[in-house]
Amino acid sequence: MDDDLALCLASDLDRSFERLVLAHQDRLFSLALRWMGDPREAEEIVQDAFVRAYRALGGYDPERIAGLRLRPWLARITLNLCRNRARVRHPVPVRLDGDDPPPVTSGPDGSPDGRLAGREARDHWANLLAGLPGRYRAPVVLRHVSGLDYDEMAEVLGRPVGTLKAQVHRGLALLRAAHEAALRREQTAEEPAATVRAPARVAEPRIREVTR
Repeated sequence: MDDDLALCLASDLDRSFERLVLAHQDRLFSLALRWMGDPREAEEIVQDAFVRAYRALGGYDPERIAGLRLRPWLARITLNLCRNRARVRHPVPVRLDGDDPPPVTSGPDGSPDGRLAGREARDHWANLLAGLPGRYRAPVVLRHVSGLDYDEMAEVLGRPVGTLKAQVHRGLALLRAAHEAALRREQTAEEPAATVRAPARVAEPRIREVTR
């Protein structure tokens, strides 16, 4: 699909650029949202990414455009914009709604309690993901949010495939460890309340009727 789109862009940039936006805007928005944590800021970043992409393509010759691998090229533009903005502030955790690790399901009956539990779990994993060091967070997000393969990730991040595989593995291990630690803290916090016994009920005094 991207190969055909790249050829169309090389042939007629203005007529084909809308196809590029429609094909990639959701993926780029997910990437920016996971990195920045602010939907409005993520939208601004994606718009800026497409403006930069259009300007760059306008300066490329058709042969270069036709040879572009669009997914990693656009992901690199978006990730660089995210990093530049994130340098001046800390990312805000946001819910994960895609196929981020690990998946969470709601109650089988779709009850409000089940949906609430699902949202809380996604918030929980979003906080853990936001807390990963950048060298692990970028590979995990590109792999498990953007769905890039390792060759594409290597093109985006400029790292060897073997290094990226190790960083994804390490990043997921850190997420699991942080998740298990959070569970232990939650269980520890609940234990005192669970061990407190209710005071014994005091029997009411029986009143004897006095007869005269």
